[in-house]
Amino acid sequence: MRRGRAGNMVLEAAMWLPILFLLIVGMEQIGKITYLYYTLKKIEYAAARDLAVQPGVDFCDTAGGATQAAIQFAITDPSTAQPLISNLTADMFQVSTICLDATGAPGGCDTSGCAGLVGAQRPDFVTVSIPGGYTVQPRIPYITLNPIALTPSVTVPFNGGAL
Repeated sequence: MRRGRAGNMVLEAAMWLPILFLLIVGMEQIGKITYLYYTLKKIEYAAARDLAVQPGVDFCDTAGGATQAAIQFAITDPSTAQPLISNLTADMFQVSTICLDATGAPGGCDTSGCAGLVGAQRPDFVTVSIPGGYTVQPRIPYITLNPIALTPSVTVPFNGGAL
């Protein structure tokens, strides 16, 4: 070992440690956001599946009844009755239906007189989404990032409808 070169390693470590720290914290934030997105998808799937297996759901009135009960059931922890995700409310969710026409192309459903699906077109699929998005603020030290709006959507067959 030569004299006068012993400080190089300390200097190189001091230069690279902040970069490595930011990479590790960034990976952690990406993991948290990915997990949150996955949890939102599972919540939407639980609500959509609950609606899809119920007979006679009134899709004209998505502000009350079975629709809101399914969403409330999906966002609440059954053991503590607390929300699974903070700041997630039933008002953020939107429930819509998809019907297949004679050619099999997806489109909107005729909901005229759909109370209990009497005289209305029976939906083939139920879609639950968060159209406004669930906003997440990534936290990385010394870096200010814009909030990210997670907008997952889940579509399930209604009452055994064909895929």
